[in-house]
Amino acid sequence: MNGIDTNVLLYAHEPVKRSKATALLARLHQTGASVVLPWQVIGEYLAGLPRWENFGRLSSTDVESNVSRLIAGYAVAFPTIDLVSRAIDLHRRHSLSHWDSMLLAACVEAGVTTLYSEDLQDGAVYETVTVVDPFA
Repeated sequence: MNGIDTNVLLYAHEPVKRSKATALLARLHQTGASVVLPWQVIGEYLAGLPRWENFGRLSSTDVESNVSRLIAGYAVAFPTIDLVSRAIDLHRRHSLSHWDSMLLAACVEAGVTTLYSEDLQDGAVYETVTVVDPFA
């Protein structure tokens, strides 16, 4: 199972990294790969899209339709209370930020084995999740 971090989704709107981000998303879609989005990623994506709206690259309607397509296109993993304990443990063992620890804990809980993210070290393994930086 694959997971996608917020940065990949936001870079699909960014001129410099757009081609790599959209190529990854298209490849995952075309191959029928199982993809899950932790709830946190959707929240961060929704918080990040207005930046592109402020730059005039997206309208408010575009923001709404992007979020709607995202939710319709991927399975969404909702957190459990056990996720918090796992995140605290990951934070302590790997010196990660709490946000990264929460993301990784959500991925472990959802059965994600590959997380596409620029925010963590490419190739790093956290419990059952291997990080792949699609921009490296």
